[in-house]
Order: sequence, then C-alpha cells, then structure tokens
Amino acid sequence: MANVVITGAGRGIGLELARTHAERGDRVFALVRDTAKSADLSALADGSGGKVTVHKLDAADIASIPAAAEAVPCDSVDVLYNVAGVAGPISGELENPVDWGAWDQAIDVMLKAPFAITKAFLPKMGEGSKVVNFSSQLAASTWPYGGFYVYVATKAGLVALTRSLAIDLKDRGITLISLHPGWVKTDMGGPEADITTEESVAGITALTDRLTIADTGGFFKWNGEPHPL
Repeated sequence: MANVVITGAGRGIGLELARTHAERGDRVFALVRDTAKSADLSALADGSGGKVTVHKLDAADIASIPAAAEAVPCDSVDVLYNVAGVAGPISGELENPVDWGAWDQAIDVMLKAPFAITKAFLPKMGEGSKVVNFSSQLAASTWPYGGFYVYVATKAGLVALTRSLAIDLKDRGITLISLHPGWVKTDMGGPEADITTEESVAGITALTDRLTIADTGGFFKWNGEPHPL
C-alpha cells in the first residue's frame, strides 16, 4: 500500500487518479481548493472505507501551502501528483488588453504551486518517493501552434523546474518527472479530446509504477513514452 497525495483531485484526471489508487488499495490524500464543492470526490471518500480522505489546499494561494500540507495526516509520501491547473487566457491577447491577473493566477497554480507543494511535502519523502508534475505537450519545442501564451510559458517552465529539482534531489533517491497526460476529455480538454480520463490514468499509473531514479528529470507522455523537449 502506497501513500498517494493528489492535488486538483476534485474532478477530471485528479479524481480518476484518486479512484484508481483507492481501488488498488492505496491510501489517498486528495487535495482540493474547496472541499464543499467537490461532491464527486466526497462521495468517493465516503465509500472508500477510509482509503480516501479530502483535504483543503488552494494552489493559487502560495502562502497557505506549507500550513495546508502540514495539516495532511500522512507520515510519508510515496507518490505526489501535482495535477492542479488552470487554462488561463487562450487567445486574443495580441489584439486586446492582457488580463495580467489571470496570468498571475496561472503562474501561481501551474509553476509556483508545484514547487511549493513539493517543498512542503519533502520532509515526508525519501528513497523511492516519486513526484509527477503535470505539464503538457504545449511545453515542448516541437509544439507547432501559437496562442495559449501563459499556459505554454508555465508548462514549459515546469519542465525546466522539474529537471532542476531532479538534479538536486537525486542523491535522496527521489524521482521527479514532468508528464503530458494526453489530450483528455475533461472540462478543460473538452468533448473532442483524444482519450478518456480512464485511459489517461491507466497509462499514468503504469508509468508511475515503473519509474526509477534513472528516469528522474525526464519528460514523458501518458503512455510511458519519452516526450520530446
């Protein structure tokens, strides 16, 4: 049985990760911004026989993260999934005023928060612990489209941040990777996306299971293949 911490666990990929790990018998600590608005997660927790518990952590409120992580009642962390994300402004920023507040939120949630959350849980990690930071194919230099400026910038920054953290934590035996979860049929991905949450999570958990320290710092696709940088 592993202790698994998941941010953004209230819906989509985060919720399916919580469900999958609970079904495997793992102990899941599910982190959400607003516990009162996570009905599906609460229902999962209520029916899990104690395998899933729900805890408040607002990835947009960086200053609150250390205390929120400290309140999570786990003695050790085997897997940390940094899933929480926002889309940010999508288009029209060259022609219209930029919503810098939305940029700040995206940078907080998708770049600062994964670092702050990893740092906060680091005292509970050790040899064999794994951190999976959710990036995107948009972070790669091979992505052939424009737009999505803050999303691209933060997800690319997360790949670089993960690689740097991996170097510093390798001697502790902690494996960190960046992940493209696929284009997934979620509220963010939309109904025209390529794969379901179930397909994405099946691939992600299989990849996480087989990660070793030799993989640390890598950028991977949901199906386990290396992702080009």
